[in-house]
Amino acid sequence: MVLFDLLGRRWTLRLLWELRGGAESFRALQSRCDGMSPSVLNQRLAELREARVVDRAEAGGYELTAEGEELLRALAPLSRWAARWGARSR
Repeated sequence: MVLFDLLGRRWTLRLLWELRGGAESFRALQSRCDGMSPSVLNQRLAELREARVVDRAEAGGYELTAEGEELLRALAPLSRWAARWGARSR
């Protein structure tokens, strides 16, 4: 239930999605997540870092950890299901 609580927080899944391609700076993440305030972005990144899903990248910015990448792989079947469901709902 703790994981669902974390993933259910506004913007959390979006941040994971935006980090799927590699490290991103704070500004880049904020730009990609239009409408997210800097304070919320800071809070979500802190929560994801505490959960060891995201960490600071060596070159700066933020990146998924090995656990974060595994989490995205675990969510992939749900993403495929959602795409099929969305196509039927139109």
